[in-house]
This record gives sequence, C-alpha cells and structure tokens, in this order.
Amino acid sequence: MNDLTNWTPRPMPASVRLEGRYVMVIPYQPDAHDQALWDAFGGLAINQLLAYFACPDFYSVEEFSAWSDAVSKAGWLREVFVNKETGAVVGMAHYMRADPANGVVEVGGVAHGPAMARTPMSTEAHYLMAKHVFEDLGYRRYEWKCHNENAPSKRTAERYGFTFEGVFRQHAISRGKNRDTAWFSMIDTEWPLLAAAFETWLSPQNFDSEGRQQKKLEDIRAELATG
Repeated sequence: MNDLTNWTPRPMPASVRLEGRYVMVIPYQPDAHDQALWDAFGGLAINQLLAYFACPDFYSVEEFSAWSDAVSKAGWLREVFVNKETGAVVGMAHYMRADPANGVVEVGGVAHGPAMARTPMSTEAHYLMAKHVFEDLGYRRYEWKCHNENAPSKRTAERYGFTFEGVFRQHAISRGKNRDTAWFSMIDTEWPLLAAAFETWLSPQNFDSEGRQQKKLEDIRAELATG
C-alpha cells in the first residue's frame, strides 16, 4: 500500500488544453461547440449515440445545448475533441465527480462521433485525459463507469487499461428504467505501464501505410507487463 503520510489534497480539475499527435483536447465553449458537436454526432443520430446516457432524446441543437448547460452547472467539466489535421470537432468527454481530497475523478459522458470512432484520435484523446489526471493533477484513481448493458463502453474501458471492479446493482434510474452500473478504474501505480503502452501504440511505427495498427494496445500492455 502506498505511504500516504504526506498526502495533501489535489487541485480540482479545470478546463485544460491538451495536444497530441492526432487530436487536441480543448475546453468546451457553448457558443463555439454546441452546433459543432451536434453536427459531429450526426444531428438526430445523436440519440443512438447517447442511448445509454440518462438524458432524454434531443430533437434540436437547442435541446442539446440546454442539456449541456445543465450538466455543466451540475459539475460535468466538458472537454471537446478536435481532429488535429482538419480542425473539425469530433467528440467529447467530461471530468466528473472529482474528489480532490482523495485524488479521485471519473471520465464520463463520453461520445465519439463517426469521424473519430475506431481511429487513433479516440485512443489518444483518452490517453491525454488520463495523463493529465495522473501526471499534472497528481490524482490516485481514475474511474470509468457505464450502463452494464453498454457492451461497447465496457470493451473500450478494458482496452484502454481500466480494470473491471464489479457491477453496482440498481445503481440508478435512467430513462425510467433500472440501471446497473459497471465500474472500472486505473490507479497511479499502474499508470507508468499504461502510459508506456499508450505511447507505443500511438507511435507512427505501429501503423502501416494504410493506417492499420501493427499491434493491439492490449498486446503491447501484456508484453510490457511481462518484460
């Protein structure tokens, strides 16, 4: 167990700009980003993308903007993902439920538009957000939670290196139905290996001339772990 004798509370997460090779993570600005996110999510197709969110369906960008304002006031700190090559907005995620006294924060409200899905931008955006939590803020624990029926989200969490910790049964009521919530985390002592795996996977040498990965992130992580 870590010696926490000299532990002091960490700062609250704040809006931050992070830049990678493929993607930029930038602070959310409603006037600049609501329409861009609406378009990136495919307009009304946003309702399929956010099917496991607790929010109601949206039928206009104005409704999406109103919800965005509400969750921001509730403490969701939105970061927007931008394609570094084109400058196009492609997705979003939030730092949520920060507990600076204990060094814990969650990443949630994650949505990748079609232009971002299954590209290096997705992996790099979450690498940058996790790196900021552990290396800049000095937090001890980074959480990922999702509806237990959301199989793609659970697969993504495990691919990124989050450890599955169990299911909180009847954790919430979402859209008038029961939600069992799957919990995942990564912790500070795991971060050096996770970071090395991310960096190796994201390197240009890991992609062929058509942009296909040479090694899976999970395989790289396993190789590093066995040494």
